[in-house]
Amino acid sequence: MSFSDIFKSSFLDNVSAVSPLDMVITLAAAFGIGLFIFFIYKKTYQGVMYSSSFGITLLALTMITSQVILAVTSNVVLSLGMVGALSIVRFRTAIKEPLDIAFLFWSIAAGIILAAGLLPLAVIGSIITGIILVLFVNRKPHRNPYILVLSCENHETEQKALAFLKDKVERCVVKSKSAQRGLVELNMEVRLKNDNTDFINELSDLYGVSSASLVSFNGEYMG
Repeated sequence: MSFSDIFKSSFLDNVSAVSPLDMVITLAAAFGIGLFIFFIYKKTYQGVMYSSSFGITLLALTMITSQVILAVTSNVVLSLGMVGALSIVRFRTAIKEPLDIAFLFWSIAAGIILAAGLLPLAVIGSIITGIILVLFVNRKPHRNPYILVLSCENHETEQKALAFLKDKVERCVVKSKSAQRGLVELNMEVRLKNDNTDFINELSDLYGVSSASLVSFNGEYMG
């Protein structure tokens, strides 16, 4: 063993495994695509409360994934160690919106494709995916469902209110009903003929109606 072999380090051999130009191109492309994913997420978000931190997470996840894949492709031994290291990571944050899973997978997939050198596939695939999401997620249904909470004094008032609603709305279906002495409460799904909700004012003015509340409903939350 020579004197120079003592100071030889395999760590220094890996410094030039990935060229600086490849790093810059990959990270710049990952930033651009991650920013595009963040914009599409913000454009198509339909949850209760928008979280800007999740959008930033999508941007960071695209760049981080591309760095990991660059490191893995440069060294086979490192790839095995990376798999073992990532297998001990546990994520405890619950995903509230099903569509958020698609955005997470989109960010990870974009980072992997970029680091693999398939830049056209990453760019064109992300653009097409973004256009499809904007077209389908932002498409409004023809008839918006609402939940109507109605409180009446007795059965006669209930029948009068139901007859009134049949003339004012396109569809009215009773979902639940609770009754006690002097009070009948109904929860109904209604579909309006148009965007006019003035019939609620007339409904609340009916004799025997204690209150009437109309809440928008999309099948997952009310707001």
